[in-house]
Formats: sequence, C-alpha cells, structure tokens
Amino acid sequence: MIDKIFKSGYVSVIGRPNVGKSTLLNAIIGEKISAISSKPQTTRQNITFIHTDEDAQIIFLDTPGIQKPKNKLGEFMLTESKEGIEDSDVITYIVDTSKKIGRAERSIIDILKEYKGKLPIILLINKVDTIRKDELLEIISMYAEEDIFDEIIPISAMKNDGVDIYLGSLKKYLKAGPMYYPEDMITDKNERFIVAEIIREKGLMYLNEEVPHGLAISIEKFKKREDKNMYDIDANIYVERDTHKGILIGKNGSMLKRIGTEAREDAERLLDAKVNLQIWVKVEKNWRDRDNLVKRFGYDK
Repeated sequence: MIDKIFKSGYVSVIGRPNVGKSTLLNAIIGEKISAISSKPQTTRQNITFIHTDEDAQIIFLDTPGIQKPKNKLGEFMLTESKEGIEDSDVITYIVDTSKKIGRAERSIIDILKEYKGKLPIILLINKVDTIRKDELLEIISMYAEEDIFDEIIPISAMKNDGVDIYLGSLKKYLKAGPMYYPEDMITDKNERFIVAEIIREKGLMYLNEEVPHGLAISIEKFKKREDKNMYDIDANIYVERDTHKGILIGKNGSMLKRIGTEAREDAERLLDAKVNLQIWVKVEKNWRDRDNLVKRFGYDK
C-alpha cells in the first residue's frame, strides 16, 4: 500500500479592498481572526491563516487590499501585499461580480502578469450568490481573456459555496512538504492581536466617514486572573482628531459602550472565558502619516 503524500505550502490572497478576502479565510478556518467590514483598509498587514487536514497544510497569507498609498500606513500596507506574493507558492486573486475590470483591478492584473508562468494563479469570483448564471458566465469570460489564470472558480465566501472546490484545487498545485505548524494551530497571531482586531472591527462596523480609517488599537493589559476563568483587558483606541474622539465616544458614551459590549462578547467566545474589557479613547493627530506612530501601533516589519 502506498502512503498518501502530504502536501504543504503558502498561498497569498490578494485583491482590492472589500472583495471578501478576510471573510473567505475566516470561513475556511472556522474562526474570526482578522477584522471584517465593508470599508477599505480593513486588513492592514499580512495575517497568517493555517488550514490543516489529513493530506495537506495550507498556509494562507491574508494581505491588505492593493491600492495606491495615501500615507505612511498605506505605504506599509502595499509593501505587505507585495511581500505576501513573493513569499507564496500559489497566488489567489479575489474579485467581486463587477461586470467591468476597473482601474484598481487593472493595476493588480498588471502586477500578476509578472508572475505568469512563475507561480500558479487562481482567480476566485466572490459573491456569486448575488447574480444570475448568465451574468457569471460573462464575468468568467471577461477574466479568462486576460490569459494569466490557471483556474477561475466562482464562490460565495459568505455562504461557504465553492470553498471546498477551491481548497481541492489548491492541493493540485502544492508540493510534498512537512507540516510547518501544529495541526490544531489556525494562526500565528496571538490572542492579544486578535482581541485588538475584534475591537477595531466593531469601530469599523459602527463608525462612518473618515473616522474608521484613523483607528488604531493598543492593548495595554491582557492578563488572566489566577482565581477564576476571567481575563482583564485594557485597551486604548487612538483616533486622529478631537472631533473623531467625540464621535467614537458618542452621546453619553453610547457609541463606545456599544463597541465595548460587542467586542467583549466576541472576546469571550474567543478566549472561552469571562472578559473584563476597559476601553479608553485617545488622540494622536495624523498618526498614519508619522513613521514612529505607524510602527508603534504594530505596522512594522
């Protein structure tokens, strides 16, 4: 009897902002690791998701949405995306069901053309549950004409449709290799990082206009009590303007309370313990344009 060959490798997941990269990867591993929202710049740095089954370990790199940088944080994010591609064995490019290839998509396709023949490139067309079959066939044909994709797979990350087909396709391109991480490990990020992402996600969810883009989370205390199954977590939310601070706190503290309550509930599910979460709001003017603060808030190599 021939032993089954175990495969492993790194898969970069790229795309413009808000096409469902983090939604897909959270669905694959069954846990919420990175923030999900409909707003651009939700993913700010490469986040590793680890999917292990009986015949493969697939290490996904969730990269920031590729777009032209507007500040120091944007420059960091673009570097992260490009390094994610360089470090991978397979590239996954996610698009939505737009019927035209826009400027942002065109710039990404131009980057991918550099890797044609060097790395397998799989295109995922996400959100296909929102369109008719004839519309989907038109979109597939449109991207097929670019002649750079090894496979084109329709999926709905939100409904988990087509995800198993995608995973099966990835295994065709991975080579025999070791298990790089323990089989029960789903990310290389620690719980402190994930709780910060949970808090930021709630801010992204409930705040409008420019405020969400200027949020940075700093976990100041993360400690489990010795006498009970409970964590004490202190966090600072940084914004760029005094007016943003007022919006984040809300009338009589209502917005901050809403964000804190929902973040605490998600943190309790993550940690399987009670959580005492205390959040403060502070101002660091224009921190996204200041190298030292971008690095201080964790956006550093």
